[in-house]
Amino acid sequence: MSNESSSASPVSPSSPGPIAASPLTRAVLEIDEYAATLGWDQPARLFALVDTAALRAQEPALAEQLGIEGDDDAASPLTPVEQDEIPAGTALDEFLATIAWPGAVAGCALTVERQMLPPSAETAVPKNLDEAALARWVAKHPDRQEVRMTVAVLRDGARESALRLREKDSATDVLTGRDLVPGLSEALAATFEA
Repeated sequence: MSNESSSASPVSPSSPGPIAASPLTRAVLEIDEYAATLGWDQPARLFALVDTAALRAQEPALAEQLGIEGDDDAASPLTPVEQDEIPAGTALDEFLATIAWPGAVAGCALTVERQMLPPSAETAVPKNLDEAALARWVAKHPDRQEVRMTVAVLRDGARESALRLREKDSATDVLTGRDLVPGLSEALAATFEA
């Protein structure tokens, strides 16, 4: 479903899925749960978000593979479908600029790991560092924290994010919110612009 995507893998959590206030929040938490089963130090992963009812009607074999065939009311309204691996060595922003989603895709999501500093450390960041030098500086900082970010957007503009710290790697410690990672949300939303 991406620019050259030839295969896709459905995300199918082992449980019925987390309880969440909105379908998009539920999809983000399902993807976060899936990523957690893979462990840390993983590459970025891109997902198409498709309407579950439409998937059942238009792709019954895939719906059966996902275990969402029939009229199961417990199924999430959005089904995440993992896309082909992001090419190694390709900058994420450059890769996202090449994405074009077909009309059947209601939204998309991305999960990516990064190192972050607390706000108290921002004043200590050296000026005029390029991206690679800044990444090296952050990696050596004693207060750095590893975080997995899962960000999703819908065509209609809805957004949701989930953040999981490596040191608090528990489903009960996942922070969710619309504007937690605004830059990444904007980059994903741009994949739907014609």
